[in-house]
Amino acid sequence: MPKKLLLIDGNSVAFKAFYALYTSMDRFVNSEGLHTSAMYGFNLMLNKVLEDEQPTDMLVAFDAGKTTFRTKMFDDYKGGRSKTPTELSEQFPFLKEMLAARGIKTYELPNYEADDIIGTLAKKAEDAGDYETVIVTGDRDLTQLTSATTTVQVSKKGVTDLESYTPAYVEEKLGVKPSQIIEIKGLRGDNSDNYPGVEKVGEKTAVKLIQQFGNIDNIYENLDDVSGKKLKEHLINDKDKALMARTLATINRDSPIEVSLKDLAYTGDDPEKLPAFYEKMGFKSFLDKLDTADEVDQSTEIEYQELTNENIANLSKFKDEFSIQVELSAENYHTAEIVGFAIGSGDDWYASNDSSLLKSKVLKQLLESDDVKVNVFDAKRTYVALNRLGIKLNAVDFDMLLVSYLLDTSNNSNDVATIARSQGYRNIQTDEDVYGKGAKRHIPVDQPEFLDHLVHKACAIDRLHEQMFTELDKHDQTKLYRDMEIKIAFVLSRMEIAGIKVLPNTLEEMGSKFKERQSEIEQQIFNQAGEEFNIGSPKQLGVILFEKLGLPVIKKTKTGYSTAVDVLEKLAPEAPIVQNILEYRQISKLLSTYIEGLLKVIHPEDSKVHTRYLQTLTATGRLSSVDPNLQNIPVRTDEGKRIRSAFVPSHKGWHIFSSDYSQIELRVLASLSGDKNMQEAFKSGEDIHAETARRIFGLDSNADVTPNLRRQAKAVNFGIVYGISDYGLANNTGISRKQAHEFIERYFEEYPGVKKYTEDIVKFAREKGYVETIAHRRRYLPDINSKSFNLRSFAERTAMNTPIQGSAADIIKIAMIKMDEALANMDTRMLLQVHDELIFEVPDEELATVQELIPKVMDSAIKLEVPLKVESHFGDTWYEAK
Repeated sequence: MPKKLLLIDGNSVAFKAFYALYTSMDRFVNSEGLHTSAMYGFNLMLNKVLEDEQPTDMLVAFDAGKTTFRTKMFDDYKGGRSKTPTELSEQFPFLKEMLAARGIKTYELPNYEADDIIGTLAKKAEDAGDYETVIVTGDRDLTQLTSATTTVQVSKKGVTDLESYTPAYVEEKLGVKPSQIIEIKGLRGDNSDNYPGVEKVGEKTAVKLIQQFGNIDNIYENLDDVSGKKLKEHLINDKDKALMARTLATINRDSPIEVSLKDLAYTGDDPEKLPAFYEKMGFKSFLDKLDTADEVDQSTEIEYQELTNENIANLSKFKDEFSIQVELSAENYHTAEIVGFAIGSGDDWYASNDSSLLKSKVLKQLLESDDVKVNVFDAKRTYVALNRLGIKLNAVDFDMLLVSYLLDTSNNSNDVATIARSQGYRNIQTDEDVYGKGAKRHIPVDQPEFLDHLVHKACAIDRLHEQMFTELDKHDQTKLYRDMEIKIAFVLSRMEIAGIKVLPNTLEEMGSKFKERQSEIEQQIFNQAGEEFNIGSPKQLGVILFEKLGLPVIKKTKTGYSTAVDVLEKLAPEAPIVQNILEYRQISKLLSTYIEGLLKVIHPEDSKVHTRYLQTLTATGRLSSVDPNLQNIPVRTDEGKRIRSAFVPSHKGWHIFSSDYSQIELRVLASLSGDKNMQEAFKSGEDIHAETARRIFGLDSNADVTPNLRRQAKAVNFGIVYGISDYGLANNTGISRKQAHEFIERYFEEYPGVKKYTEDIVKFAREKGYVETIAHRRRYLPDINSKSFNLRSFAERTAMNTPIQGSAADIIKIAMIKMDEALANMDTRMLLQVHDELIFEVPDEELATVQELIPKVMDSAIKLEVPLKVESHFGDTWYEAK
């Protein structure tokens, strides 16, 4: 079977790609400011040609420099060309790096051009007799190389539209044989390469002459047969030019290259280097296709020893640093079984599916050491899991999950392989690859592939920690990681382990009352409807409301009438049945989610619930809570608030203590924007919403503000924080869109510093590509300069609100870290964080101390231009502490 050799004219294709894709507002720039259009276009061409041609051997040839044997023959050879743009020239080293990652050899030869390298290799392939050769170029000059076994593909428009030249096609297209192309160029010269031919001889005349005489030599031997006196004169006068031009145009097919055909085997993409390169260049589309094409990685084998009591002493060799992966049977690490672990460093790895070995003296000392650095994936998860075995994980240095999150807040996967791949490391399979997913998920604990998978996970952590720390430094996020995120991970770990006590009897009593109330409301609804129906069915409810009772139809869906909350809230003032339906839904939600939901997750051993805080979910840095979500317990209705009465201290004589930041996001806005009016309101202790109402509604400074006006002003205040539109504000407040627009305009007139802040932060984002919080947490905004209005507008809103919301999240985290330190020698424990609120349990004898200590620590978490205000309350239950 013949081999297929693919030869690419590197310079020619790169130039074509660059000029095809580059614009003055070049979108092809990576995060470091490197232009990437030539690489991107080149890669598009590669993908097409590799798919079409399926080569066995391959090489991309490049020019070695401006000086070649041709410039020695003719000083001005290619002298008319303008200087290569810096935006292109800076790409060539990286282009060669990309080609290496794609398993493609590159070559350049001093004193010769890429054409000469290609011509020489094509000739060697022809002489070998068992090759089919394809040449890809942006320059038609290489069509002289076409033969029975060599095809030349020339890019036309862009880089992927290729025109194939065979000997027959050359004759059809150009009117001459491939070997005669140099004769044509000898006669007419080449403006592009800046060498002259015979005066007044153009393409048509040259072709006609060569068709008649075959070559330049025959022309001069038969000048009497040339038609036209002037043409003869020009040929005679410019004979030297014609011969030189032919020589310059002739590709040297015997160049002294030091690469042979046997060196050109095409090995295919490097599974580690190519994804890393794509990631570095910001080639997401290529990266996505790579992942799709390579859904299941075939991991390279990593040698390891199965850990036993006999060899566990070997672990004492890890004196400075090691990486560990502790594997759990399920996501909830408070209850999931530890099914295995892998530990090691460098090329020295151990693994076991016996979790009891973790409690061995050697390993426990290693994990609890203050001096030996530990690298993990998800420090909080690992800390809590090991704590259940009586092990206090101590010196965590690298948390792969947290570092990845700080590098890119959109990359919040909880899978080691997914994050490793984003860093260009692909010698690992995903958990889904190995364990399956959904109902079919099964961890093969007793199978060899299980330990092998754990070793690959631990090894990925180990291999990537230096690389990711380097990236963290480049992004200026190392201080944020060291001083905040890794510290808060351990604070949260201790809070989760402590848990909060919940009284099941209280919940059950509440549930009984809710069910009674639900039955009462249900009967009222049936009476008002005149019949019984399934209240939980949107279809049946729609028929009752809009067909039988004839209420106005506000919105329709594909399946019928909309009965969404916003629709029902608009109808409620006109129809008592609708108000009852809203109340019925609310009580149903309380029963299912909060009564029954909480009863399911109370731990039988300590009567507590142990939530899990997600540290890497939101782009702003805010924490989220799951299993159960304790940040989402209702506070707007009294029924919802009463759920909190089931949350109590762990001991009799203790209290639940709550401290809450007041209007923290608006205080951050006042500080960041420097707006004097807003700052003055906070400094003087004014009600900011009432003050805003007076300003946007044109009231006197001492005028009373009605609850409705204050509500509208509050919506504007918080709307500005979240980048709300006039449409969104109108929906939130029930006013017209025109009024909402006027309110926002008036707001910016009264708070000009806020207006300037929004403009300045968007400008900063456009220039830098990211925005930052007070603690310098970055959020990258790739769409901030998008040509798409919708994408750009969303990025602008994100730029405005991220520093505000993110800074508020930073402040509460800083406060928690300081609070954890302040309580180190006390019995008082921090239990929960609910957005801007911290919940503690406090023994009676420490109550007076914490009443002064907690607000003081929280107030001083960070210095703003306006004072932070903390409101504190305590009681026998969480409900009473509000």
